[in-house]
Amino acid sequence: MSSFYDRRHALWHDSSFAREMVAAMTVGAPGGEVLLETSRLLLRPWRVDEAVVQRELWTERDPRVPPHRRIDADGHPTVAELEDSIRTDKVWSTGLLAVERKASRDVIGYCGLVDSGRGAVGEPELAFELLRRSWRQGYATEASCAVLEWARSSGYERLWATVWDWNTASRRVLAKVGFTETDRKEVDAVHGTTVFTTRRL
Repeated sequence: MSSFYDRRHALWHDSSFAREMVAAMTVGAPGGEVLLETSRLLLRPWRVDEAVVQRELWTERDPRVPPHRRIDADGHPTVAELEDSIRTDKVWSTGLLAVERKASRDVIGYCGLVDSGRGAVGEPELAFELLRRSWRQGYATEASCAVLEWARSSGYERLWATVWDWNTASRRVLAKVGFTETDRKEVDAVHGTTVFTTRRL
């Protein structure tokens, strides 16, 4: 999936459709705690005991993903290290929100906004990553729609998203929620090309 996560912490064009998808939203001031709700999902701050889900995401990553974003030979990051990250890094409460299925009450990944530094000031990056067992059920699209509606209501005018050229599933999700691929790319001879996409809100 399209993701932003490193060792330090690690077709929606119609606003009426977006309002239908987002059943309720509770948002604080920018930088404050965020809770988003859709028909099937809750997007909310991570809890420390959910670090095991984050580690499962690390273990499932495609081998083409750069090594610093996969479990290393010594088993890092450990669950304890990820627990500490949830406790101390605000990205897990205000940026990359846990995606919880309302029916089963299980967390299946994250979706949210991060200041990756790749876009202009005030133009954060949409990022999402879900466990493999939850793929192909529309959750990434649904969660992304909720985040985009929140971003719009928070006053953002444009967002970015980056994705590996080989990640066709995430590229489809981004296209569905209105992102357009740009001419900007970052080429890595080993891991592939990073494609930059953008969307005006």
